[in-house]
Amino acid sequence: MNAVTEKKQSVAHSGKDGRWIVRTRILRLGYLLFDGSIIGIIIALVGLLYVFQYGGQVVKQQEDKLQLPESSIIKTSDGTTLRMIPLPGSGYRHSAELEEMPALLINTFLAVEDRRFYSHQGLDYKGISRAFLNNIVDMDLSEGGSSITQQLARNLYLNRNKNVIRKLNEASIALALERQLSKREILGLYLNQIYMGRGQYGVKAAAERYFGVSDLKKLEIWQIATLAGIPKGPSIYNPVDNSTLSKTRRNLVLQIMLDQGLITKEQMLEARDKKYQPPAANKVEVIGVHYVDATLKEAAQITGKSVEELRTGGYTIVTGLNIKAQQALEQAFLKGSSFPPDGKDQQVEAAMTIMDHRTGEVVALIGGREQNEGSLNRATIDARQPGSSFKPIIDYGPALESGKYSPNSILSDRKYAYGNYVPENLNGVYQGQITMSRALQKSVNAPAVWLLKQVGISSARQFAAKLGIVLTEEDNHLSIALGGLHNGVSPLKMTQAYGVFANGGKFNEAHMVRTIMDSKGEVVYSHLSETRQVISQRTAEAMTMMLRNVVNEGTGKKAQMNRPVAGKTGTTQLDLPGVSKKANRDLWFVGYTSEWTAAVWMGFDRTNKDNYMTEGSGKAAALFSTVMSKALSGY
Repeated sequence: MNAVTEKKQSVAHSGKDGRWIVRTRILRLGYLLFDGSIIGIIIALVGLLYVFQYGGQVVKQQEDKLQLPESSIIKTSDGTTLRMIPLPGSGYRHSAELEEMPALLINTFLAVEDRRFYSHQGLDYKGISRAFLNNIVDMDLSEGGSSITQQLARNLYLNRNKNVIRKLNEASIALALERQLSKREILGLYLNQIYMGRGQYGVKAAAERYFGVSDLKKLEIWQIATLAGIPKGPSIYNPVDNSTLSKTRRNLVLQIMLDQGLITKEQMLEARDKKYQPPAANKVEVIGVHYVDATLKEAAQITGKSVEELRTGGYTIVTGLNIKAQQALEQAFLKGSSFPPDGKDQQVEAAMTIMDHRTGEVVALIGGREQNEGSLNRATIDARQPGSSFKPIIDYGPALESGKYSPNSILSDRKYAYGNYVPENLNGVYQGQITMSRALQKSVNAPAVWLLKQVGISSARQFAAKLGIVLTEEDNHLSIALGGLHNGVSPLKMTQAYGVFANGGKFNEAHMVRTIMDSKGEVVYSHLSETRQVISQRTAEAMTMMLRNVVNEGTGKKAQMNRPVAGKTGTTQLDLPGVSKKANRDLWFVGYTSEWTAAVWMGFDRTNKDNYMTEGSGKAAALFSTVMSKALSGY
């Protein structure tokens, strides 16, 4: 074989090899493309399955998210808003039905946020495509192209992280929402859920906060445009934080409204010229922290709902709070001179309640000198010994009611030993005999204990129960004559009890709540007055006469006012070894005028050798006079 032949054969073989290599590469590429297509199809199918399943599961497992929490409102007796309860996270929401919203408001939000809302099934593919192209150009994920349904899905179920998985989840939930809810339901949820800046959620809360408008149908065109411009940037486009940017955004929305045929050019030009003026702040909002606390707990007992449900259920709770009385109470509590000196490491605390004994409505209440949300409410806790202020309830009231005694009855004033119990008069002086009226006026101990022994503990406890104070089995002893109780009693209970004397022997249960309405305005509770004659009018009148003597000439002189006052002081001693005999644990004054009954308590949360009071109950009586004089002025 010559060289030429060999070369030809070599070229032929190399040509075959080259073609074989090319074919092999093409086949490999084909296999790769085929495999890739299969994998792609599988991934697409898995993705579609995920999108279809994930959203449905989330919505099903978290159905409660579709029930939007709504700020409840506490109102005073004259209808003034005392408090709008913040939602978890310190936001506020007032929900409104679509029927309560003007068509222009709804159509403007649709024009600005999702013009194809009624034509898509949760995903606006045109909007998504536009946003996708813009994001490629800008090299980021700044534009979302989210429909209203997607925004709702994100706000209800997801965070605001910008990544592919979150967008996929958002789309999945949006599709699920569209399958489960009608368009009107989705739109209603969106308009009530959307964040509108300044802690306001939903268009109604925003309208009230920014314009002082509660009836959405009274919104003007420029106000609607302002509201519709906020969701784009709630912190920068709300009119309070940045009125200039808000107006710029408002004008853009007005142009959209014109372009969509929602308003005329004349209306647009007129709306552009409007200048924003924020509504006057509600100055009543800062008062009544402890009153609100007591109101919610009472409402929970009435309705069987939790306090949290009541806070976030959009309820309107009308109370008996009198603004003037509450302000007088809180102003007095701000003055350090109203109280005894503080202890070594504690501040002297106090609580006071005022009730209209004719109805039982609590017109004012404060549970401590620190008026912070969640602080201890000492006005409603049965934890304090009432001392001598308990004598009308457990000693003199039962005696009068028995018919065997009158204010002029002669009582024994001698030092007796009742088994191991040996009560003593504070000054160590015993007169042998004393009238009932005089014994109460000077708060003498021995006659009170002697009288309880004569009447009987069982009868006395029954009398106290008629006044709303139910004692325990541990209270079956004579020391209750001087206010020595096993569990103690609250200022509110003492107010309620004395209210029976003030009301001619008729009992009205002390209460804060007058009516409760749900988020739709339907009354779910209305207090029905159940005034009961629980003791005789004769007993009540005789007690009032004696208690007026206490204020006019006895231990309660500092409670005197420009009108008749009946009442009784109370003091419990510390009685610790090595501590002054003048050391006191609790100071009380409970009394009433013809209009209202009130109780004042002062003391330390933890009384010990370093924290006690040396002043007497006259300090509590003086605070009663200060508060009631101002609260009742012009009454």
